[in-house]
Amino acid sequence: MNFLELKDVTFSYPPVEGDLDENGKQIVPPLLWEGFSADLPGGFVHLVGPNGCGKSTLLLLASGRLAPVDGSVSLLGKNPQALSEEERNLLASFIYQNMEFETDEKVENLLQQVYANGALKASAAPIRSEGGHKDLLSEVVEIFELGGVLNHPLTGLSKGEIQRVLLAFSILYGSKSIFMDEPMFAMELPQKEKSLAYLKDFVAKTGTTIYLSMHDLDLTRKYAEMVLLIYPNHDMDLGTPEEVLTNEDLEKAYGVPASMLRDGEEYTRNHLKEVSDLLGAKETR
Repeated sequence: MNFLELKDVTFSYPPVEGDLDENGKQIVPPLLWEGFSADLPGGFVHLVGPNGCGKSTLLLLASGRLAPVDGSVSLLGKNPQALSEEERNLLASFIYQNMEFETDEKVENLLQQVYANGALKASAAPIRSEGGHKDLLSEVVEIFELGGVLNHPLTGLSKGEIQRVLLAFSILYGSKSIFMDEPMFAMELPQKEKSLAYLKDFVAKTGTTIYLSMHDLDLTRKYAEMVLLIYPNHDMDLGTPEEVLTNEDLEKAYGVPASMLRDGEEYTRNHLKEVSDLLGAKETR
C-alpha cells in the first residue's frame, strides 16, 4: 500500500463571492488539476517548486483539509474526508507557518495539553528541564529551543517562536503523518538545521511520515530523504535530492537560472500570502 494515492483527481478552488473582474463578472478560479493521479511514498519528503505550482494544495488534499471536485484521495488506505475531525487529525496533522492563535494560554500549558490529548495520550506531567531522563515533551522543548518561552502566552511570541511551538505541537500530538507548509520561514538558520535534522531522525525512528514544503533548496539538498519537485504545469518529479534537484530541472521548474535560486526567501514571502489568503477564503465559505 502506498502512503498517498491520488486517483483521477480534479480540483479547483470555489469562486469567492465578491471577487469580480474588471467587467463586474464573477472570477471563476481555473482548474489546478484535471484527472491527476499519483502514488507517493512515505518518509521524510520535501516539496519544492515555484509559487502557484500546487504544493499547498497537495498538502491540503493529502491531509483531508480540502476535498477534490472529482476523483479520490487515499492516505494510508483511508479517505481522510470521510473521517471524523478527531480521526482525521490522528491520521494527519497539518501546520502552516502563518497560523494565528487567539489564546493567552501559556506555552507550557499548551504543550502539555497537546501531548495529553493527542494520539500518544501521555500524562501532562511538568516539563523536566534539568537532569534525569528526558521524555518527548522535554525533548522537543530542548530541540526547538522553547525553554525561554514556556511561561509566555502564545499571542506574545515572535513569528519564529510561534513556528518552533507549532513544530513541537506536531510532534507531541503523534499523528501518523504530518504535513507542513513552509513551517520554518521565520526561524534562524541554525534553528532550521537543528529542526530538520531532528525531524528526519524522528521519521526514521518512529515510522511517522512528514511532508513539508520548502523554498530553501540548500536545506532540502542536505536533509530531505526524498524530494517532490512540482512544475508550473503541475507535473512532478520524485526522487532523491541528487536525482531531482539538478540545474536543468530547477531551471525548468522556476524559469530562472539555477544560480538565482540559492536564496529562496523572495519566493517564500509571496507564498506566505498565498497560503494565508487560500485558508482565509476557505474559512469564509
